[in-house]
Parts: sequence; structure tokens; C-alpha cells
Amino acid sequence: MSLYNSYQQRGYDSQYIRPRFRFSGAIKNIIIANVVVFLIMYIFRTERFFLYYFGLVPRLVWSKGYIWQLFTYMFIHGGFAHIFWNMFVLWMFGMELEATWGSREFYKYYFLTGTASGIITFLFSLNSGIPVVGASGAIYAVLVAFALIYPNRLIYFYFLIPIKAKYFVLIMGVITFISSFSAGASQISHLTHLGGLVVGFLYLRRSFIFRKMNIRLPRIRFSNPFNNFVRKAKKPPVQPPDNKYNTDQTLREEVDRLLDKINRQGYHSLTEQERQTLYLASEYLAGKEQKRN
Repeated sequence: MSLYNSYQQRGYDSQYIRPRFRFSGAIKNIIIANVVVFLIMYIFRTERFFLYYFGLVPRLVWSKGYIWQLFTYMFIHGGFAHIFWNMFVLWMFGMELEATWGSREFYKYYFLTGTASGIITFLFSLNSGIPVVGASGAIYAVLVAFALIYPNRLIYFYFLIPIKAKYFVLIMGVITFISSFSAGASQISHLTHLGGLVVGFLYLRRSFIFRKMNIRLPRIRFSNPFNNFVRKAKKPPVQPPDNKYNTDQTLREEVDRLLDKINRQGYHSLTEQERQTLYLASEYLAGKEQKRN
């Protein structure tokens, strides 16, 4: 049982989405990077240059080796409305995910799903010369993550209609899936959106999927060539964070209390002692879970 899994299992069903009105961490850096690229493109009139070299043009990826486009296309946007809505959704849904996962995990998830969406777009449109731009693939993956962790949070669709997050993402997925079969140049962008939805879902549910398929990923071990010269110290088993948690049940109750506090007030509201307790408890319970398996 890890900190992420325990948060995922709890769900927090009865609350409305409440984006945090703060601007920091991974979300801040991603938004700033996108805005800076956008301003450079339109202030210096270099749109065509950026679209050709940094947008995702599938034909150029394999014919000229522009492999970096599978990543850089996420930072290119086709207009003010395009970048505004992408960054708005990223801030609105991403801030809470980053508070839950931490900046490092959010970076990994965002760029992994965005790049994977680009790869899917490339594979299904090898001969296309139309540039694909925007962070929408990663944004759709963020929506999937929010729906899986907070399935019953209410979102105001078009700022008017309250709808649960799980149904909102399901509707968006169906619309995107149907749109991906429509004719015209817009087909490619819908494919990128659908790729973000699928990759985000598979990434977050990978443990469940592998377990159902009875698949175990191989563990690669590397021997230390200096074993004869350096004596390796054995890592001591992780101990419970405090003697006052005399049973695993009381320890889990304390973890639940701290997670509730994070959900209400954010990770920054924890004291240094509470952060240490949460970290050690997560390591301890995860270790026991691994032994049980």
C-alpha cells in the first residue's frame, strides 16, 4: 500500500472541485514555459518556423529524423484561445493532482502521457504533413487522472451544469472517440486527445491490469563488480514512525487523517512532523504489503 494507492482508493466522493488559487510548483513552470514560447512565436512572427521544426509533423519525424517533435509539440499552440483553455484546464485540475502526488510525479505523468500521445498520433498518420500542436494530449490525461482519483467530484459543465468528474471525462472520451473517425484535418488532433485519455488510464491502472492478466514485470538485477572489495551494508527494515502507533490499524487511521488534511488544505498545511510521519508510514505499510505479496 503506497501513499498514491491509498489516496486513489479513498475517492473523496462528496466534494466539489476547488482549484487552489496559488501558482507554484510544476503547474507554474509548465504554464510559464508554454506562455513564453507562445509570446516568442507571436511577438517575433516566427509561427511558421516553430510549426515546422517544433510542431508534430509526422512525415518529418520519420523522413528527416525530427524525433524531438514528439515532445516539443506540447509547447506550441495555434492561438490565444488554444493556449488559454489548455492552461486553464491544466491549472484547474492539475493543481490538486500535484498537491496529491507531488511535483516530481506530476512532471513524470504529464510529459509521459503527452509524449505517448504524440507517438500514437505519429503512428496513425505517418504520411501527414499537417502540424499537430498543443498540450491537449497531456491535458486529457490530467482529466482522466482527476476522474479516477476524485470520481464523484462535481464539475460545472459550461459553468452551468453540475456533473460528476467520472461522467464528464466519459462524455469527453466518447465525443473524442467519435470525432476521431470524422473526415478532415481535425482528425489528427482528436486522435491526440484520445491517445491522452487511453495512455493516462492505462498508466494509472497498470497495476490492476497486470494483476488481472497475471503479468509480472521482470526485475533486472545488476551484480556489484566490487563485491570483493566493498562490504555492502544491509538496509535496516523500515520501522513504524512512532511508538504511539502500536498497531497497523492506528497507523492507517493516522495516515487517513493526514490525507484528509491534505485534501482540505493542501500538502503545505502539514507540519514537518506530520510530513515525516506520512512519509515513514507510507514506506512502512508499502514494505508490509510487498512482503505479503
